[in-house]
Amino acid sequence: MTGAATVTMSAMQHAEQTAEVDAPAATVFAFITDIANLPRWQSGVVTAAPTAPGPLAMGSTARVERRIMGQQVQALLRVSRLEPGRSLVLTTETSGIGVEATLTIERVDDAHCRVTYGMAVEATNVFMKPMEPMVAQAAEGDIAASLASLQRAFATPSS
Repeated sequence: MTGAATVTMSAMQHAEQTAEVDAPAATVFAFITDIANLPRWQSGVVTAAPTAPGPLAMGSTARVERRIMGQQVQALLRVSRLEPGRSLVLTTETSGIGVEATLTIERVDDAHCRVTYGMAVEATNVFMKPMEPMVAQAAEGDIAASLASLQRAFATPSS
């Protein structure tokens, strides 16, 4: 019984989706890694500002205000991994829930790329463990909405 509880406590919820964007990989990566653009494409983000000037790098942080399940929440994002032009991993913990967001950009051709956006969600305390599946389900919707916003940001207007 104790072993089962330990396994359950270490389980992490994960959601991931992929979308094609009508822009070169380098352009999309530059857009995603500009913290000021977060409200333009990431679902639920109301404001985002780096905590220090300069380009995004490993260890960089940003203060983000987002609307989550009807509530305004402020969080500190940290760049935990950065592979220029290819991938970005942001981590945050708020209200007893830790989130690791991973964005990977793959070149399709000179004018298109594929963006894979994943989130791993894990309760950071025993009291939030029952909320983990609900937060992960909300993350799935956020991922889909974020990828759709990213596609719209680079869509060519119809003539």
